Amino acid sequence: MEYRYARWDPERLARQLGRSSVMKLFNYLLLQANGDVDDALRYLEYLQSRGMIPADWDLDTFKKHLEEEGLIRKDPRGHRRLTARGEQRLRADSLERIFGGLRPGGRGGHAIPHAGGGTTEPLPERRPYQFGDDIGHIDFQDSLKNSIRRDSSLELNEDDLSVCETETGTSCATVLLLDVSHSMVLYGEDRITPAKQVAMALVELITRQYSKDSLRVVLFGDTAQEVRIADLPYVGAGPYHTNTRAGLQLGRRLLQREKHPNKQIVMITDGKPSVIDRPGGRVYRNPVGLDPVIVNRTLDEAVVCRRKRIPITTFMITSDPYLREFVERLTELNRGRAYFTSPDRLGEFVLWDFMSNRRGRLKR
Repeated sequence: MEYRYARWDPERLARQLGRSSVMKLFNYLLLQANGDVDDALRYLEYLQSRGMIPADWDLDTFKKHLEEEGLIRKDPRGHRRLTARGEQRLRADSLERIFGGLRPGGRGGHAIPHAGGGTTEPLPERRPYQFGDDIGHIDFQDSLKNSIRRDSSLELNEDDLSVCETETGTSCATVLLLDVSHSMVLYGEDRITPAKQVAMALVELITRQYSKDSLRVVLFGDTAQEVRIADLPYVGAGPYHTNTRAGLQLGRRLLQREKHPNKQIVMITDGKPSVIDRPGGRVYRNPVGLDPVIVNRTLDEAVVCRRKRIPITTFMITSDPYLREFVERLTELNRGRAYFTSPDRLGEFVLWDFMSNRRGRLKR
């Protein structure tokens, strides 16, 4: 092995570390600015003018670096925009921020303990053929080698046959539900930015590690609508109520069109439904507390999802025990999972798994 040594340059190291720190801060500000690059850069300059960013951080050089790396570009009007590469970098940074301890890789595939509804992947290991093995798994090259070793002939018998060990995996269709209601920014508490971080981290994790899966994104406020994955950085909370039921209904309908053997809904919310649709296009709203009519109709949809074999995994971005009770009830009826955190402790989730009656703590 050949090693190359270079002169130690502490100033160069400091510049690299400084750029990395600015990049992480810039990505977070991008989420707060709903993907507006110019606004995020203005926030950086403001923070530096207030002494919250070291004065020796050269922001002009940082802007040039973003353009040279192909992360941003200027449109015909001179406004800076994220490129597709910049959007992917933002998702990757969210993945590192939220699930930094994970090491995604490989082609992906959810391992299952039994066959059926999945695909088989060949492994490097070989073993002797046994009655009942799939003949499609026979490694004829290895079998011929066994025959030659036995008596130098090319005549195969059953004892010469060698089969590939296989691993059964399966694919999954996922709908990611993101709450964009007004409560995500209510009373000055920013819940939408960490919620978007979790959403983008999950998107990047699924697309990296489970390449055979399908993934769709749905926003829910007064209503529910599907958006492209690439639109996530530009999503913001609006003056909306929280129609959790509509989000679950749209997610279920989208999943029922998928041919994957497994289906799931992943929901990121602050846990408080405040509106439902009524027959005939009417709407029933109550933003005060947890209205039993709204709650019960929302819980009914969780039960429908369970009957359709669609588990719901909820990421709740608040520590409010009042709202936590609702999420736990939804998780119990659906037999799903819930992860509880708060905006200031985003790297730590408390897991509540109804199926195994297990509580635990997930840290980066």
